[in-house]
Amino acid sequence: MNRPLILMLAGCVAACAGAVSSVWAAGDPISEKIERERKTLEQLKGKIEEKRKRADEAEKKRESVLQGIQTLDERLMRTRQEHQDISKKLRKKDREIETITEQLGSIRGSIQARREAILARLRVQYMEGRTGYVKALLAAGSYGDFQRRIQYLSAVSQKDFELMGTFRADVGRMEQAERQRADARAGMLAYKGATEKKLSDIRSLQKEKKVYFTKVTQEKESFSRAAEELERSASRVDSLLQELETRRKALAMRPQTAPTAPRGSKGALPWPADGQVVSFFGRQKHPTFNTYVQRKGIEIKTAEGSFIHSVMPGTVVYADWLKGYGLVIIIDHANGFFSLYAHASRILAKVGERVAEGQAIGETGDTGMIGENTLYFELREGSDPVDPMLWLAKR
Repeated sequence: MNRPLILMLAGCVAACAGAVSSVWAAGDPISEKIERERKTLEQLKGKIEEKRKRADEAEKKRESVLQGIQTLDERLMRTRQEHQDISKKLRKKDREIETITEQLGSIRGSIQARREAILARLRVQYMEGRTGYVKALLAAGSYGDFQRRIQYLSAVSQKDFELMGTFRADVGRMEQAERQRADARAGMLAYKGATEKKLSDIRSLQKEKKVYFTKVTQEKESFSRAAEELERSASRVDSLLQELETRRKALAMRPQTAPTAPRGSKGALPWPADGQVVSFFGRQKHPTFNTYVQRKGIEIKTAEGSFIHSVMPGTVVYADWLKGYGLVIIIDHANGFFSLYAHASRILAKVGERVAEGQAIGETGDTGMIGENTLYFELREGSDPVDPMLWLAKR
């Protein structure tokens, strides 16, 4: 191949290479831009995921205010129940010790009587000497008299033997009873220690709840969350009662199998608990949140552990925890009315159980969003709240 042709081909190859380099250089910024956009999108996705997680955590935190109080209430209730169980065992041990002490008194009396009888027999035998029995036999006037004297002396010996045996048995019973009493006293001391420990735990939990409660009311964010949660809890109560009312109306449309319960007399219903009314129906200032709220019931300040009574006969339709309200009992009175009892420390009636007017259905306490022993009581005609003070007997 001649030299001019080679030079021409080389020039063509160089020109083509330059064109390819030029196209590649022009496409390089686009690739980099795509890569940057891809990285930006990945970062944005990461930020979105992080914000979603934060939102979930914030929602959980928002729900944790009343949940935190309920958790403390549940621990407090368990500890109180354990304290009551130990106190029952302590009282049982105390009665056991009393019974053993009475038995010991009886055994000691028996031992003393037998001791005196044994001493009396010993004095007689001492005075008669070693040959006392022989003299009695030799003094017999006939064979028949001799036989009778032998039988008499044998009976006396048997009686003396039984007296000594009974005395020894009584002493053994006394020693056993004393050991049982010592064991019972040791058990009683152990129960007393356990009782004091549970009382200390109760005081610690009450203090923890008080601190938590104070924190909620003083911190603006917690305060707002608690107020919002209380509103949601109140809405849940309304929804629950509306559902119960709808269910009751549906049942009322069926053929009646039992007579409808009579309506309670206005101004004559028995009180749900003994105590002083500290919060009334209607627009009231909330003692904890220092804001005005529309109350659908009343609050009665009570002594801890007082009985909660049903204001009318009915059926228990709810008996469980409800955030903000603590332990709650709802009764359907089958006459158009429902009654609600909140902040209980103990529930004594089960769902589905029929209760009579005045029957104890629970015990008062301080569960839920409340700082002291208070019963919250609502009376509903259907699902609509009515002023309980107009229906309860005047005091």
